[in-house]
Amino acid sequence: MGINDLKLNDRIAELEAELKKTKYNKRTQNSVGLLKAKIARMRDEKHKKASTKLAVDTFAVRKTGDATAVLIGFPSAGKSTLLNVLSSAKSQVAAYAFTTLNVIPGILQYKKTRIQVLDVPGLIEGASRGKGRGREVIAAASSADLIILLVDAIHPEQLNVMRAELYNARIRMNVRKPEIKIVKKSTGGISLAGTFTRMDRDTAIALLRELKISNADVIMRQDLSAEEMIDAVEGNRKYVPGIIVVNKADLLDESAKERIKVIVNPDIFISAEKAEGIDEMKELIFQRLELVRVYCKEVGKPADMSEPIVLKKGATLKIVCEKLHRGFVKRFRFARIWGKSVKFAGQKVLKLEHEVADEDVVEVHVS
Repeated sequence: MGINDLKLNDRIAELEAELKKTKYNKRTQNSVGLLKAKIARMRDEKHKKASTKLAVDTFAVRKTGDATAVLIGFPSAGKSTLLNVLSSAKSQVAAYAFTTLNVIPGILQYKKTRIQVLDVPGLIEGASRGKGRGREVIAAASSADLIILLVDAIHPEQLNVMRAELYNARIRMNVRKPEIKIVKKSTGGISLAGTFTRMDRDTAIALLRELKISNADVIMRQDLSAEEMIDAVEGNRKYVPGIIVVNKADLLDESAKERIKVIVNPDIFISAEKAEGIDEMKELIFQRLELVRVYCKEVGKPADMSEPIVLKKGATLKIVCEKLHRGFVKRFRFARIWGKSVKFAGQKVLKLEHEVADEDVVEVHVS
């Protein structure tokens, strides 16, 4: 780490300490917002430098299956045990050598889908600043379709650390991307339209100026907090669905579970070692990934229900055609669909933009 990096870290630490000491209220709203914007801008500068340095050192996960989930947890949280019980007995679980990081991948086979699950080294405090193998672990989280935060039942405080590290690394878990439109212009200052209950208009304008936007037409399509506006302007955040899992639940009595519910608010309690709650967790993973299984049929023949095309929620007939054959999009005439995306069985659909639903049966007609 160079001198400039150390100075940047020191300045970020100073601003963070100042932020902690400042009580948030109506009077301090503006100054708190500006502090957050300054910290975000410096972190962004640091991230760009780190990304350049990591260009040689980073690893590329060999993706396979229909989606990828990454297990994030402290050392000894039980990630490896969980990977083994999530992966079916027929799945290959082996160590693949990446450039600087060993990732243990497994395949969860569930409801005719194949979900790649990655066990990465334990995340520790300071990971977002590169401590331990932090940058590589964060890179794995950034590239995943789902993040699974595994919390040790004996150490529920781990969750806040993991959340903070992911947040500082610009990963937003279970957060909707802010809706804001910014059109920059050469003169005229800032024109700002929207609803302001979570921060006032003056704070919003001050944040924009701190983030180097002095002349622009800005439309806030939702009521944003200072943090959300910063995220929207910076525009380089990763929005990923996630699951919070408390492991080693077999060590807890009911009163302890109730306390952890207040502290952690988990999606599920499990015991990886005793394979308790695993079936429920598989279903939760499937639901959060929002996978869409489409079955295809030929004209005059029954549908092949053994192996679906697996897509993401929002997939259209065009994507189905592309999966079947590259030439099908240009040659497309219509499709007949049986399933939830149509009003009646065998409905004729003429538009490639039609959105398919889970377990639809599709019969594509081409010229």
